[in-house]
Amino acid sequence: MPVTRFSPEGLQPHTPYDHVAVATGSRHIHVSGQIARLGDGTPVAPGDLTGQVAQVLRNTGRALAGADASFEDVVRLTFYVTDWAPEKIGPFMAGIESVVEELGLPWPLPPASLIGVDHLFEPDVLVELEATAISQ
Repeated sequence: MPVTRFSPEGLQPHTPYDHVAVATGSRHIHVSGQIARLGDGTPVAPGDLTGQVAQVLRNTGRALAGADASFEDVVRLTFYVTDWAPEKIGPFMAGIESVVEELGLPWPLPPASLIGVDHLFEPDVLVELEATAISQ
């Protein structure tokens, strides 16, 4: 397996992601920021953070598959969420949890960051997701 994920003793416990990913492989895969749009550009889940998180993960999975990779190869996820506030963690996590089985997401997730931003490139976009993967 090209990616090993873990959380060493002494780091914050009970996070929904591992703190460290160690990857060996020759293929670096960088997935650009994915948003909640269908292939034809139709917005998905306007105004619904849970639905948009689920769709950006689906789109990221599709992009990884296009590179002959999967979430098992991911070493880093970076989520950008508009107008972030701590009370949004419930809907945010619900979006992830709703597609764990569907997409075969590892749990805990690979190392991840959630970055609050004022806005993204279009007003209806609530979340954007970038991914980095390493494969053989």
